[in-house]
Amino acid sequence: MLNIQSKLPGVSTTIFSVMSKLAAEHNAINLSQGFPDYACDPKLVELVNKAMQDGFNQYAPMPGSTFLKETIAEKVEKLYNIKYNPETEITVTAGGTQAIFTALATIINAGDEVIIFEPAYDSYAPTIKLLGGLVKTYELAPPSYAIDWDMVKKLFTAKTRMIILNTPQNPTGSILSSDDMKSLIKLITGTDVLILSDEVYEHLIYDEQKHQSVMLYPELKQRSFIVASFGKLLHATGWKLGYCLAPEKLTKEFRKVHQFNVFSVNSPMQQAIADYIKEPKNYTEIGTFFQQKRDYFRGLLAESRFKLLPCNGSYFQCASYSSISDEKDTDFSMRLIKEFGVATIPVSAFYQKATDHKIIRFCFAKENATLALAAEKLKNV
Repeated sequence: MLNIQSKLPGVSTTIFSVMSKLAAEHNAINLSQGFPDYACDPKLVELVNKAMQDGFNQYAPMPGSTFLKETIAEKVEKLYNIKYNPETEITVTAGGTQAIFTALATIINAGDEVIIFEPAYDSYAPTIKLLGGLVKTYELAPPSYAIDWDMVKKLFTAKTRMIILNTPQNPTGSILSSDDMKSLIKLITGTDVLILSDEVYEHLIYDEQKHQSVMLYPELKQRSFIVASFGKLLHATGWKLGYCLAPEKLTKEFRKVHQFNVFSVNSPMQQAIADYIKEPKNYTEIGTFFQQKRDYFRGLLAESRFKLLPCNGSYFQCASYSSISDEKDTDFSMRLIKEFGVATIPVSAFYQKATDHKIIRFCFAKENATLALAAEKLKNV
């Protein structure tokens, strides 16, 4: 008998896999996992095919294709008027989650403390624990999921090494404001605390609000890893391509880990994406696209008994079912699948303590026909 000591004894199959599997078993509409049910732009597929035919089928350079890194640098400068050196400050990764893992592995040593805001994307806490770090949790509460920075300050100790931000946030759809950023600056000034800023939904921000990237604040930029995702941007989550922006000193260390993690990522897709995003409208119009979907879905659910929470960004809509049932959100979500044919995610899954506010999360990155059919079923709940 092999004796294996688990490094993550409390971790099982993610709620996303569980709900998607149940949705398939019960032929339910899957509004749980965050992926589109429609195709990406055929032009993008053509560009991948062309890249393959042009011979981009071997290893890409370890930090990423020069063409793609330069195009990313141009995109960032156009959007934010901020310069990142493509050779020393941009690394192409195998999706946002790999970039998050690599940034944490670059910095966190045994005993280091990392502050996260929950509900949180599910990879943060397990990765910190895997590296021997300690998770310090600040729990956000509905409906606004606002941060009280004076309370965050109380989490700081001499061992605090990093803070993880996520804006727009998964799962809540909340966003950080300029006031939040100023409070954060005040908090970390005079410390060696680093920031991991998960900004994979940077383009999915609504109602003419502005994305508050940490790069816009010099005091934050100089100590931040910024993670972005092409999967969210291009409706191609299965391609698993993203990138990390960081100052040269941080990028140098990031790449030391990256080269022994994945080394390099998909070569033809890097070439195709670089070609595709040379045209700015291919990423500047996505916010309008998803805002229309958000508004459409919210309008449909207005006739239901669910209470919709604010959604300022991402492609997730949270809703309270407290006026419908007092069941645990996990039980309620299971029943939605089995009895009503709609799969969602219980938001307690994003809290380490499984904090249950009777909130579930819908993904609206779906065809309008899918959203309409789901809404008809949800009106019967």
